Amino acid sequence: MPARAVALLFTLATIAHAQAPLCDRIRALTQDPTVAAAHWGVQVATLDGTPLCGVNEAQLFRPASNAKIFTTAAALALLGPNATVETEVLSHGVFTGKEHLDGSLYLFGNGDANLSGRRVPYAPGTDEALPPLHSLDDLAAQVARTGLRSVTGDVIAIGDHFGNEPYPNGWSQDDILWGYGAPVSALDINDNEIKLTITPATELSSRATIEMTPALRYYTLSNDVMTTDTGSATSIAIERTPGSRLLHLYGHIALKASPETDHVAIEDPPAYAAMALKQALERQGILIDGHAIAEHVTSQDPRGFREVSRQPLDLPAMMSLGRGVASGLSPCPDPCDPAKISTNTLLGSLTSSTLLEDVILTNKSSINLHAEILLRRLGDRISLPGTFAEGARVVRQFLIDRGISADDVTLYDGSGLSTYDLVTPRSIIKLLAYGAAQPWGPAWKSSFPVGGVDGTLSARFTGPLKGRVFAKTGTLGESRALSGYLIAASGKTLIFSILVDNHLPGSADRVAMDKIVAAIAAGN
Repeated sequence: MPARAVALLFTLATIAHAQAPLCDRIRALTQDPTVAAAHWGVQVATLDGTPLCGVNEAQLFRPASNAKIFTTAAALALLGPNATVETEVLSHGVFTGKEHLDGSLYLFGNGDANLSGRRVPYAPGTDEALPPLHSLDDLAAQVARTGLRSVTGDVIAIGDHFGNEPYPNGWSQDDILWGYGAPVSALDINDNEIKLTITPATELSSRATIEMTPALRYYTLSNDVMTTDTGSATSIAIERTPGSRLLHLYGHIALKASPETDHVAIEDPPAYAAMALKQALERQGILIDGHAIAEHVTSQDPRGFREVSRQPLDLPAMMSLGRGVASGLSPCPDPCDPAKISTNTLLGSLTSSTLLEDVILTNKSSINLHAEILLRRLGDRISLPGTFAEGARVVRQFLIDRGISADDVTLYDGSGLSTYDLVTPRSIIKLLAYGAAQPWGPAWKSSFPVGGVDGTLSARFTGPLKGRVFAKTGTLGESRALSGYLIAASGKTLIFSILVDNHLPGSADRVAMDKIVAAIAAGN
């Protein structure tokens, strides 16, 4: 046997022997009586992907929000960290001078996930730093600066650049009421959610006060939340029939209790955007004779998700096509020359934050909607409209091209909210190792929540591991996940993936996860 081969075998044997105690500790933690009934999958590797320890690493688990690891890696690799999109307001009709439009205004969305009050770039606690509709106020101000003062037609919002497919396969009916299950569109306002604040009345047996933010009257409220004795438990339920704009709140809240907050999804984001833009234009002194409406198209593709998503792709060739540009119009000069204003003129536009900035938000705060938009932006590069099936097709081929078996990853969405998603721990390890070697790898790593510092790990790893764990969390029903990078006691950076299905109610599985991470750090 050649000397090099002997040396390699000796090195691998040494690693295996050294890591045996670590594997024993991990198995012991997963077999603790408080968590032994759950199904555990763990893999630990060096930064280049060399396996150090595995427990059921080849078995399939629900990834929950660990699915965002796959989506964001594919987006950075294929679209590029600096990619942006435009949101545009265009006229359609005939102008009289520059003040009067005999026609309508169109609002086109192309997948800007941050038309909200969130401040970009990411910083903890800045989700509501700005007014939630300030982006539409900005667009309205741009339109007003052209000199436009009256419109005979409607304000029409178009959000079907990704097709009219608001919900991926496998999303639960129970989830789509809430903000974290908001429908997906190419035109998304305030994360497609409304904040409800319920405040007790000042007198017993009186109805509580319910405030909507933004204060747009998109939903009608039916309020049966009553104020009860001081010290009594608060219990509030929210219901809405799909397709309805009636929100029914009922239950009770204690006198002098702190306000309760919930976030509910906006069922038709383009309709909401049209309503918000119309009001913003009117505040700018522009008279709109018509209505705020949304136009939707129905996908004509008769193929099912599996048929589309499993078709092979030549990704380098397809991605070079540069699909996904909405209007291709030049911006209106500022100030606008009336002679240059004609049918289909761009009157206002907003450029999104960079894709990397949105990836950071997506991973730090685990925003499902943003991951779904990234998936459709990937699909948009190979097919118009960019459906979720085409996006999943791109991600699947991306993983295959990087040596990850198609049998190890099945994704029906970009966020992990689908109960149909299945991945193996070893597939995550391979992707993390690949990402670490890319030019965008350090930025991607920093997009993961940091233990004890920010995002969904701000309250975990607050002791000796503070600032040393860079990992994506995931929670979906009885499934939980934690995967990412870890700076061990030796100073080496390791990769780990911990997935668990069918855990019992409570936090015992999360506690066991954190102990596993601590064991990995201490043992290397």
